[in-house]
Amino acid sequence: MSIDKSPAKDAAPGAVDAPAAAAEAVTAVDPRLVVREQGFAGYLSEFKRKIRAGELGSIPVVVGLIVIAAIFQSVNSRFLTAGNLTDISVTMVGTGMIAVGIVFVLLLGEIDLSVGSVSGVAGAAFAVLNVTHGMNQWLALVLSILTGTVAGAIHGFFFARIGVPAFAVTLAGLLFWNGFMLQVLGDNGTINLPGDGPIANMTGYYFSDVAVAYGFALLGVVVFFLTSFVDARRREAAGVPSRPLSEILLRTAVLAVVGFAVAFIYNQYKGLPLAVMIFLVVLVGTDFLLRRTTYGRKVFALGGSVEASRRAGINVTLIRISVFAIAGTFAAVGGLFLASKIATANQGAGSGDLLMNAIAAAVIGGTSLFGGRGRTWNALLGVLVIVSIQYGLSLQGIASPIQYMITGGVLLATVVIDAVTRKTQKSAGRA
Repeated sequence: MSIDKSPAKDAAPGAVDAPAAAAEAVTAVDPRLVVREQGFAGYLSEFKRKIRAGELGSIPVVVGLIVIAAIFQSVNSRFLTAGNLTDISVTMVGTGMIAVGIVFVLLLGEIDLSVGSVSGVAGAAFAVLNVTHGMNQWLALVLSILTGTVAGAIHGFFFARIGVPAFAVTLAGLLFWNGFMLQVLGDNGTINLPGDGPIANMTGYYFSDVAVAYGFALLGVVVFFLTSFVDARRREAAGVPSRPLSEILLRTAVLAVVGFAVAFIYNQYKGLPLAVMIFLVVLVGTDFLLRRTTYGRKVFALGGSVEASRRAGINVTLIRISVFAIAGTFAAVGGLFLASKIATANQGAGSGDLLMNAIAAAVIGGTSLFGGRGRTWNALLGVLVIVSIQYGLSLQGIASPIQYMITGGVLLATVVIDAVTRKTQKSAGRA
């Protein structure tokens, strides 16, 4: 005997078998909508909930920067002068560029130990092509950056296609590219770079006109407001949670205060540094790439789960290779900024604490070592912490060994916070 499970022919469309239960059912509402309907009180409660759940974001880094500035200013009044702050911002760009590439790799949950050596190869390649062989500076600049792209793609190939662990591949790359740089530089080991042209201007050019710094700040504020406003309207039209206009205006006001304050500081010295302008443009571009494009979503997905990404149809091999190529490219760009700073390519390029500082900058800024969480803006925050500590200690005449120890302690504290945060999020059911 069969049982007819088909709905009754006289049942109304959309009817249910248990009308009483249906009447008592509550439609699920996105909690973000509830928070935004409550206004700023809702945001305060949401902020407290995030803190309890371990979602600290960039709060520890920002607080750390404030504490660092307060401590060093209290012991040396020169720390917060316009000249010192400008020097800090220009010095941080080389390491910061390398850290941007590291962020991409860390989002996969991997590591790249070769970026220091690759940065040295880029500087050496430019010096040999331009100074030794007389190649046009712009062409030599492009080719030297491409050396980093190729080096990173090679590492990615062995990691993604052959299956060699990223740690082993990039450790081998660290040794190989360092030897390659020494071979390229030759017996002399040092090549002085030209005092004019694109390389010299990378860290040596300042926009002395005060209107440039304020105009750049205004442009950033306007672009931020327009993109936020358009995105909110688009999300509202699609029926998904969106930021109210009041929140957008508040965020824009905070950005305006920070932006114009920084512009004012620059104008008290030499003006807006070209290096800082390039770095900020790179951060905006890479942040857009990671957060607003399909490629960026694939990178985050891969950092969350490789197997899930593969089953979702993501080309895991291609994404992995491209990420390491991006890391190599930014390592080369950072190497050129570092070479521009000292106006020379030498055998010490890419060595010392550069690798550790680049990785530490990404991690201290808030990028997780476990993959799947981070933004390229983390590179800015992290490198600001490191370079500020270095400059503050140097003003006090404290030796490099102590600087290494303090930087290492800050890095350890950051990793501990990251690990504790993950455990807190797991216990809260949000990891």
